[in-house]
Amino acid sequence: MGGARAQVNKPHKTRFASKASRHAHKIDKVRTGKPEGSHRAAVKGARAARVQRSKAIRDQKRAALLKEKRSSVGSSSAPRVVVLFGLSSSANVRSLAKDLLTIASGDEEKPTSSTVASPTYKLRTTVLEAPYGDLTSCMELAKVADFLAFVLSANSLYDCDSSSPIDDFGSQCLSVFRAMGLPSTAVFIRDLPSENKSRQELKKTAISFVSPELPEDCKFYAADTKDDLHKFMWLFKEQHLSCPHWRNQRPYVMSEEACIKPDDSSGLCTLLVSGYLRAHNLSVNQLLGQIDILKDPFPINERKNSNAMDSEDSGIQIVDTFVPDPSSQEPLLVENTPDPLEGEQTWPTEAEMEEAYLNNKQRKLKRKLPRGTSEYQAAWIVDDTDDEDGDSENDNQDGAGMVIDEQDHSDNGGDGSDMDVVSHFTEKFDEETIGGTEMADDENLTKEQIEAEIKKIKEANAEDEEFPDEVETPLDVPAKRRFAKYRGLKSFRTSSWDPKESLPQDYARIFAFDNFTRTQKHVLAKMAERDEGTLKDCAQRGSFVRLHLKNVPTEIASKLVHPSRRLPVVVSGLLQHESKISVLHFSIKKHDSYEAPIKSKDSLIFNVGFRQFTARPLFSTDNINCNKHKMERFLHHGRFSVASVYAPICFPPLPLIVLKSRDGEQPAIAAVGSLKSVDPDRIILKKIVLTGYPQRVSKLKAVVRYMFHNPEDPVELWTKHGRRGRIKETVGTHGAMKCIFNSSVQQHDTVCMSLYKRAYPKWPEQLYQI
Repeated sequence: MGGARAQVNKPHKTRFASKASRHAHKIDKVRTGKPEGSHRAAVKGARAARVQRSKAIRDQKRAALLKEKRSSVGSSSAPRVVVLFGLSSSANVRSLAKDLLTIASGDEEKPTSSTVASPTYKLRTTVLEAPYGDLTSCMELAKVADFLAFVLSANSLYDCDSSSPIDDFGSQCLSVFRAMGLPSTAVFIRDLPSENKSRQELKKTAISFVSPELPEDCKFYAADTKDDLHKFMWLFKEQHLSCPHWRNQRPYVMSEEACIKPDDSSGLCTLLVSGYLRAHNLSVNQLLGQIDILKDPFPINERKNSNAMDSEDSGIQIVDTFVPDPSSQEPLLVENTPDPLEGEQTWPTEAEMEEAYLNNKQRKLKRKLPRGTSEYQAAWIVDDTDDEDGDSENDNQDGAGMVIDEQDHSDNGGDGSDMDVVSHFTEKFDEETIGGTEMADDENLTKEQIEAEIKKIKEANAEDEEFPDEVETPLDVPAKRRFAKYRGLKSFRTSSWDPKESLPQDYARIFAFDNFTRTQKHVLAKMAERDEGTLKDCAQRGSFVRLHLKNVPTEIASKLVHPSRRLPVVVSGLLQHESKISVLHFSIKKHDSYEAPIKSKDSLIFNVGFRQFTARPLFSTDNINCNKHKMERFLHHGRFSVASVYAPICFPPLPLIVLKSRDGEQPAIAAVGSLKSVDPDRIILKKIVLTGYPQRVSKLKAVVRYMFHNPEDPVELWTKHGRRGRIKETVGTHGAMKCIFNSSVQQHDTVCMSLYKRAYPKWPEQLYQI
């Protein structure tokens, strides 16, 4: 062997290599412009960039978490709100609230306020009691709770009348709290025995009963002695509290004090609300008259504030004041003011008149239509759908079809004199199909009449579940008049429907977005810019402020500040555009505890986040692969529907709680859901089904009766056994007709015809009620 040179084998077969790779050694590397090892350097640089980007994201998350922790705990943070809710009537919430305030304050004296500051725990706490039996008040307190503590009495475990320590009201409230979004939760167990073994066994029993109804991270605490409450406070101080996402999107103030300042104008006043600002910074240009930054009334460390500018007689010191700038203040715009002359057309040009003349000339061409076709029906027949089978030629030869000239057809009863009659019948039909079961004024009805109306509504609900959309054709009115606003669709999914066609007058009062998602991103970015502290007209989060709300009706303000009202007043800031009215769509489901039927366009109370308003929703299905959605006359159990309402604009995500008011009683929970979208162009179609019955059947053909009582109307037919067909010709003068189907029809089958009309929600009579 000739030396110690290592053996070098051939790396690959050249017959599988490309021609360029075989001659690569002949090309000068300088001419290619790529230095040796450039690919390796590029890969290494990309990897370093990915590592650097990941590190930057981790640092941002760590900084955001640290900032949130510092803002939630410390002298600059707002007090933590603890809401005590009794799971049953036997739970003594009031005594627990007093004990907890005494422990949190660190003094043996009875606290005079629901908010205390503890130098021992370095923590400020607000303790509120949820009144048992008042569902609305419990909901409002749960919206502002940072920590929701459920109180359970161990004595309820010995109650033989109930199999669970949670009663009906507690279960109903728990379902509502879950629909709104639960904050951090815990369970306080009271009335435990003093013996250690029995105490632990009873505590385990209570946990096994309650834990399936609560989140997995819910903690259980004994709350009988001061040592138990001290232990809880030390753990509560270090606990990281979580809250629903929707609440962190808007600034809000929970009042520590509320009063009225009379104005010169009659019937109006200025409402003064003092409290800690939470979640976000608040701009004074957001529909506010003034913001005063006050000295903190509950400081953790007693120090004299040297920044005080002014001092009032009550001892409240004003640190700073913000006054709105008229040039940058947001306008209070709720409804759009329509201009009746805005849709007026100008005089057409010569070219437009010539084009209209040619179009009218083409429309005068004669078309072959089935016999008995009216002018309205002829407008919806597509020319290329004629002659579906070979029998059409024989039918035309026998005179079964008819030739219609659209120029002279107005002489056959299609003049404008029938428009008032058509409008009368269609409006009457809409009242019967949607609001026909609506109860009259209760003041003019006796008890027997009210019971009869309720029975009628329940029967209509049951009939709608068994025979959806089916209506009876009237005997005294031609179908073409009663159903003049309806049209047939060959395919509900693929047929086109213009969303801007024949809009109601209420649509001139609302607002719409070109791109709702882009607008929402812009609004949230503006809120984040405000939180950065770059604006000079903003009150900082965590500061104690006094808000001046101008032009509030005195009657409403007096109810809010009445001494009998034990609930705090909550003032929430609005995002941009959230004062305007539009069409909102909610995903909604009927509550399990509500048994009465809920009709479309019934007056309901909507609780959306912090806001509450009255609406008359229109229920519909939610079709994923279609831009048209079928209206539902009732909200049925066990399935989700979409409720469309005229309401102030809100940006999702937001929870929805629907209440139904009752005379002399607390409102009942009717449905729960969430905000889906804001879109006035969502097409909701009201569907009606006309039914007929085969009188004589011959293979694919049948004579159908009782669908019409006059010899008119050609639309695609279908049967309940899956057959598809069309009307061939009319028979006689009582609405009977010959039909042809795609398969054999049985004698016991039912022939149906679907007609559609676009439906809209109803404008509420009174948007806000207090």
